[in-house]
Amino acid sequence: MNAILMNAELAAIMIYILFSFIAAGKASKLIYFGTEKQLYRRTRKLRFWSVFLTLAAAAIAAADLALAAAAHPLLWMDRLLLRTPLAVIPVALIWGNAYPRLRRLLQRTAGQTEAAPDTARRRLAAEPAFVFPFRLAALSSIALFYFAFVPPVPLRWTAVTLPLTGLLLAASLAWMALSRRSQLAAEAPLAGSPWLRRLRSAGVLLAILAVSSVPFLTAMQASRLEGRLSMMSGRPDYGRTASGAPAAQAGLALPGHNHAAAAQPASAAGGQSAAVPVTELTGPRSGKPDREFTLTAQKQTVTLASGKQVDAWTYNGQAPGPELRMKEGELIEIKLENKDIEVGVTLHWHGLDVPNAEDGVAGATQDAVMPGETHTYRFVADQVGTFWYHSHQHSKTAVQKGLFGVLIVEPSEAAVQPFEDITVITHVWAGAGFAIGSNDTVQRKAIAPGTPVKLRLINTDDWVRQSYVLTGVPFKVTAIDGVDLNGPSELENQSLELITGGRYDIAFVMPDHPVYLKVGNGKELGLLMSADGSGDVPKPETTSVFDPTHYGMPADTPFGGDSEFDREFTMVLDNRFAFYNGRFAAYDTINGEVFPNTPMFVVKEGELVKTLIVNRGAVEHPMHLHGHHMLVLSRNGEAVTGSPWWSDTLDVAPGEYYEVAFLADNPGVWMDHCHNLQHASAGMTMHLMYEGVTSPFEVGTATPNHPE
Repeated sequence: MNAILMNAELAAIMIYILFSFIAAGKASKLIYFGTEKQLYRRTRKLRFWSVFLTLAAAAIAAADLALAAAAHPLLWMDRLLLRTPLAVIPVALIWGNAYPRLRRLLQRTAGQTEAAPDTARRRLAAEPAFVFPFRLAALSSIALFYFAFVPPVPLRWTAVTLPLTGLLLAASLAWMALSRRSQLAAEAPLAGSPWLRRLRSAGVLLAILAVSSVPFLTAMQASRLEGRLSMMSGRPDYGRTASGAPAAQAGLALPGHNHAAAAQPASAAGGQSAAVPVTELTGPRSGKPDREFTLTAQKQTVTLASGKQVDAWTYNGQAPGPELRMKEGELIEIKLENKDIEVGVTLHWHGLDVPNAEDGVAGATQDAVMPGETHTYRFVADQVGTFWYHSHQHSKTAVQKGLFGVLIVEPSEAAVQPFEDITVITHVWAGAGFAIGSNDTVQRKAIAPGTPVKLRLINTDDWVRQSYVLTGVPFKVTAIDGVDLNGPSELENQSLELITGGRYDIAFVMPDHPVYLKVGNGKELGLLMSADGSGDVPKPETTSVFDPTHYGMPADTPFGGDSEFDREFTMVLDNRFAFYNGRFAAYDTINGEVFPNTPMFVVKEGELVKTLIVNRGAVEHPMHLHGHHMLVLSRNGEAVTGSPWWSDTLDVAPGEYYEVAFLADNPGVWMDHCHNLQHASAGMTMHLMYEGVTSPFEVGTATPNHPE
């Protein structure tokens, strides 16, 4: 509903802009019509435009008031305090000042003769109190457009003073010009010279452009990224610090990981020093690994199941790369080799909270691995669940072209009952279309009735909200983003939607009839399971979208919504016109900025941290925090009451707001970015920085590192 109201307000603003300029133009031209008949007809049309302008202003005000009644203040504060008055005040002046004069003008020209208007009629048609409200509406619509696409959020009056001052100055000049014109009209009929008026308007426009070009060009030049830039650049944000000691943990542990031993500085013998580089925050450097993998990044032509061929970037000649499986608690060593990917590669373990030096982000935790080079990652796999890996160097292009794969951490002890474990990783291949891995047709799999089945759903697509519908059997959602849910109940006719980077595990017992997992909106892609692998694809049922807010059973967590937090942050996601690296466009922003001007959230190790995430923008943003899982406390002001919901890639839809929390237990410099990688590559990225930790790595055109 919030997104509908936000879009309705924006649509009403666009209509208001159009109608206000039309009405202002018609009101300004009344004085130039040469006969009483023409003046009467044009005045009647102006009444028509006044009504439509009023309806647009009413729609703006209604949408803003509805938002204020139901949503978080960050979604409506600037709208209600700025946009609504800008739309309503000129309309109020039209009906209070202009409309009575409009009626008198209609009455005095009702004869509709061919005679020229007399002095009284000319004076009435040119009276500033009559024309000015329409001019003010047009000027206010410019301010409306500005505040809609350069929103001053969080609302700071310093950000609105200059635009509003400009509006008042322009309104004052308009009043003076109209007053002068009214005096001239009272003396003699004004000659209607449209070309002269257009030239005069063009001159004014050129003067405005000349004046505004100075700050425009200055901002463009200032936005250009430096050749070498520390990934730690940005404005430190220390949040709001609560008084008192951190909330007691009551002996409870975070799900699945403890870096107290694994993430020690390699050179530290008795504790962390005052300034520790990320290169010191490694996994175990010694000891024989329990499992070793080698992944070679190389270009390769990949053939999909349909026979279509894709020019891909691969790990070990496969796209997706090899599925990496390991056991909980094992020491893992993975050697990355770059054979021929000219732009360089890394390995990032999406959702696996490894020590910072092993996180695989070019320019933050390592340099990109260039052709002929290698890099070795070592970490303890201490989280059971479904994860995936991908290159975090030119990640938008790298993931699109195939540099990704599945990573599964299994429990240290084998399951009591054998089960079918199936990974469903979806991707759109350039020029070839949608596929499950490299299979772009309906897959068929034979599964004996009575067999427990686990499906691991992973969405890798950039800016695609993917739908998965299981037909033919009740199922349970057993995990989100690699963390098990408590007490999940059976579901039917539910659509599971995943944004980029998100994961769901679902489980069911195979019945004696076919079961079909439909992926996407068409009928051409999915997984058909039956006793012998044959059968017809079942007709999908009408579904509703699965919501984890109240799903499953509550369980103890190390903290919750009523905990006392040591630090609280606000993250506002939005769209606005801005400069990024010298280019002016509409960008997706964090707290009104794009990298490197986005804030760095600064925390201390051991602090309990809460973040409010608000999406004021027009599209969804899967916000991915590296190195930590966030406990979702509430969604749109509604507390999570089902199973504890831990997420590393949170789907924040337009108009939504979440409260999330985490324990700062994994020191480092961590990326926090939108995993719509197109947004991240255009600056929608920031960092979580621990006090006392530094990074020696750099990004920029003069370096090999381009993480997004």
